[in-house]
Amino acid sequence: MSSSFLEKLKKGMGVEELEKMEKTSEKKEVVKKTTKVKTKKASLKPKPSKKEKIEEEIKKEAPSPAPILAKEKKEKWPQPEGQLAVDVYQTDTELVIQSAIAGVKPGDIDISIDDDVITVKGKRNKLTDENGDYFYQECYWGAFSRQIISPVEIDQGRVDASLKNGILTIRVPKILRHKKSKIVIKG
Repeated sequence: MSSSFLEKLKKGMGVEELEKMEKTSEKKEVVKKTTKVKTKKASLKPKPSKKEKIEEEIKKEAPSPAPILAKEKKEKWPQPEGQLAVDVYQTDTELVIQSAIAGVKPGDIDISIDDDVITVKGKRNKLTDENGDYFYQECYWGAFSRQIISPVEIDQGRVDASLKNGILTIRVPKILRHKKSKIVIKG
């Protein structure tokens, strides 16, 4: 049973045809040697075998790794952003967002509000370029961002932001609407 499997495998891969071609080419060489006929050498290239043709096709279809590597060098992958840790709470009149972002200058922070989504973006630059043998490396250096969906209705026009002692505080006034009102029935 294993011999029939091998024969099927050879047939499927075209190995039998290659073996036949090799045997016929060996016979031709034997015939040439026995006849000893002097012929002029032709400058024609011999026909490539089926195996050589397949190898050439594979070379044509397979891309060279050099262009791929060059492309990767040109296109830089986007650097991951750190997620800013925040505290969000409310008072009677405003929504307050606080975050510890020490080492960031006020000019390096971008705060925007789109509908009810508050976005804080920035970049924390490393102060030294020392490449030491770290025991712990937990501080995040680089770009960071955080989006906060406001849990209450806010007034986007009166936002106040301050940075004091490395703590960013954003105060957004709430829009106060009376939820409950007394209706008098006329009778």
